Parts: sequence; C-alpha cells; structure tokens
Amino acid sequence: MKDILKNINKAFDNKIRLGLMAALMVNEYLDFNSLKEILGVTDGNLASHIKALEKVEYIKIEKQFIGKKPNTRYKITKLGQLEFKKHISALEKLINNN
Repeated sequence: MKDILKNINKAFDNKIRLGLMAALMVNEYLDFNSLKEILGVTDGNLASHIKALEKVEYIKIEKQFIGKKPNTRYKITKLGQLEFKKHISALEKLINNN
C-alpha cells in the first residue's frame, strides 16, 4: 500500500487540475476558452489552476496570434504526461487492491 501511495501526486488532488490534465492528455493543445467550457469553470478559477500546473512544469503556455487576435493555448509537457500516467496508474492499483 505504501508503494502505491507514493505515486499519488498532490498536484492532481483538485478535480479541476485532474480534469485539465485529462483534457490535455487526449488533445495536442487546447485554448483557454475550450478548457473553460470543458471543465465548466470561471476564468479566475481556471487561471489559478493553470498557474499551479505551469509552476511544476506539467503544462506549458503557447501564445500566438490568429490573424490580429491574440490566442493562448496550453499543452501538456513530457514531465506532465509522465507524472499524470503515474498518478492514474497508482489510483488504478489502489482501486484494484480493495
């Protein structure tokens, strides 16, 4: 049991961060409005969770212009993919052991 719990990642404790990572795992990238719509959260709430995941380098921000309009999109990093997979695997092992 102790070995399983060591891979539970505190960065993914919050359901919004868990959902954000899950959405980015299955999409090459997503923009702010898409993430907001998928997760059903406010601008400020999403921004704070994005900041937390960016701080630990699990996601990266890409800013670009589409025509003359600024666009910000988010992409999961290799480290983010690795840590999220470890987290999900640990949860699966925990569930299957009970």
